[in-house]
Amino acid sequence: MESLPVNETSSASSVDDPHYRDAVKAVEETLAKLQGCPEAERDRLQSDIDQLNSMYEKITSGSIEIVIFGEISTGKSAMVNALIGRAVAEVDVQGGWTKQIWGTQWEGSGHRIAGLESSEVVIVDTPGINEVDGADRAELAEITARRADLILFVTDSDLNEIEYAALVELVAVQKPIILVFNKTDLYPQDEREKLVAMLTERIKDIIPADHLVLTCADPREVEYVIEQPDGSEVTEWRKPDPDIEQLKTLILETLENEGLGLIALNAAMYAADKSDRIAALRIEMRNRQADHVIWTMAATKAMVVALNVVPVLDVVGGFAVDALMIVTLSKVYGLNFSMTQARGLAKSIGAAGGIYALGELTNYGASLFKALTVTFGTALTIIPQGAAAGFTSYIIGQAAKKYFEQGGSWGNGSAKSVVSEILAQTDKDSVVDHLKEEIRAKLIWNRHADQS
Repeated sequence: MESLPVNETSSASSVDDPHYRDAVKAVEETLAKLQGCPEAERDRLQSDIDQLNSMYEKITSGSIEIVIFGEISTGKSAMVNALIGRAVAEVDVQGGWTKQIWGTQWEGSGHRIAGLESSEVVIVDTPGINEVDGADRAELAEITARRADLILFVTDSDLNEIEYAALVELVAVQKPIILVFNKTDLYPQDEREKLVAMLTERIKDIIPADHLVLTCADPREVEYVIEQPDGSEVTEWRKPDPDIEQLKTLILETLENEGLGLIALNAAMYAADKSDRIAALRIEMRNRQADHVIWTMAATKAMVVALNVVPVLDVVGGFAVDALMIVTLSKVYGLNFSMTQARGLAKSIGAAGGIYALGELTNYGASLFKALTVTFGTALTIIPQGAAAGFTSYIIGQAAKKYFEQGGSWGNGSAKSVVSEILAQTDKDSVVDHLKEEIRAKLIWNRHADQS
């Protein structure tokens, strides 16, 4: 894994705002959490690592991202062109030309964050929310929204169900949102006023009323009557300049008042989201691996105890498997128990839950029976003794798993309370039946078992 971009000498260190510095630190700490991940976890998290590295570069450079969302043909691409001041996005009257997320620097914004010389404002366009094959694009849009510092949601009429649902989802991302009513030149004055009233009513509980603005990013041509010097008149069709001043003013006021705060809050939320994902994925992977270890070791103990024809050594062998299981589990959770520590933990778990009284007593009894019958009892005790031994190992493993999940402690409880909870939640018959099947399956090909 490449080194993490923790840059103490970056220009970010010259910014005194405590919220900004805390946000940079949050991203750095989240990236640092990944350094100790096992390779399998890093492979699963590679996309998140790349996104965090990108966020780190974004916040330390002071890059502000304004992301535009909306349905096909609402004029998103025209909006980009109007804000930038030149044609950087293709405008197709049929709509749907934007096939991927892309961004361009808004050089004419005039906004810079003090203390960050490379600060810039980037406008990011996204595919239409109602495009065909939109599942993958919806995922990309969510990723982009979580990076965004400010969101523009463009519509050209009253919000339909798809638009409203998408807007609510974006509000849940907790970013500042401006609802842009575009193509206002398509409506007579009275109809436009009605639409504004309807939009205001729809968003009243989710977006501030003053964050609804009217624009005309790509006006239709208008017929002008031009008087000639001789007094005659001629008509000429001309395209008016885009009408986006209200939107530009609101964007720049928002950036001026909250620019550094926006990227700081955004980065802190982004780091927290990724940190939660890392923790959840790590728990998922470790629990899956731990459960595999527990079942494997429980089945192994069942066979070690049942097939060991030497009296008493079968029980000793079972203890050794429990200790080895705990050593293995400790490594799954990033700890390194010795065999001595593992034996101690196994005994304390067994004693706390009375497990040996329930299960290992069966082992001792079966072992004594072997001694009295000079190992002839092996054939009679294989399945019951093995299943009992495997069950105790399963419970010990589950308790150890809880212990390691909490960093090597019982947390607010105790070994006894943890084991009692596990015993209460475990279907003993199901576990024992599973172990019996494991034993029977192994007996089929174990020639030494046949001889017994």
